[in-house]
Amino acid sequence: MRPIRSYIDQPLAVGMRIALPEGAAGHLLRTLRLGVGDGCVLFNGDGSDYACRVVAAGKRGGEVEVVSAQPVGNESALRILLLQGIARGEKMDWILQKATELGVAGFLPVNSERSEVRLDEARARKRLAHWQGVVASACAQSGRAWLPPVAAPSGLAEAAAALPDDAVRLTLDPFAEAAVRHLDAPGARTVVVAIGPEGGWSPRDRDTLEAAGFSGLRLGPRILRTETAGIAAISALQSAFGDLA
Repeated sequence: MRPIRSYIDQPLAVGMRIALPEGAAGHLLRTLRLGVGDGCVLFNGDGSDYACRVVAAGKRGGEVEVVSAQPVGNESALRILLLQGIARGEKMDWILQKATELGVAGFLPVNSERSEVRLDEARARKRLAHWQGVVASACAQSGRAWLPPVAAPSGLAEAAAALPDDAVRLTLDPFAEAAVRHLDAPGARTVVVAIGPEGGWSPRDRDTLEAAGFSGLRLGPRILRTETAGIAAISALQSAFGDLA
């Protein structure tokens, strides 16, 4: 039976007795109806699962005691960053959720010339908090104990300039010559996959990517939607070089 897991954003250690934050309390006590004496697993993104026992439960919240800690070793040796043109609403949530399940190491949401979503500073902060929650929920479901970081939205050139110098930089192009089978094994290097928004990369965006060292990668002869492209690329890369083999 799959353990009941929930994310909380606070330190955890064996022997601690902690009050459940509102989100975890709602999920564990009200939705799943756990009671005193029942077990659950908490994680905070530090790489371990913490087995806990409910010691108090009520309408306004509850408390758990941390019983044991167990490192989780299911992270892929292939470090993939998804540089994603910001997509609308549920599409962006779906991208973050599925990429997390597939083992992506981090997300770089970017604004581009053809982005249909324009976020001011206040909305960007709100969306970032929401996206981080989507990733945490996907980690809880998929068994990951490390949280892939989601960077604050930025411009394409700014995001590209912040990448590791030795990163393998790829952007999907149905007319490119290189396919996944043509790539050299990245070894310990980070692989960055750049996916455009609903409208795709503009010519100026493509110039920016080319100047930053990105090369085209072909995933078949068809043009994929933004919510399909990254997931397909991550799956292909994980199958060839990661842990989906």
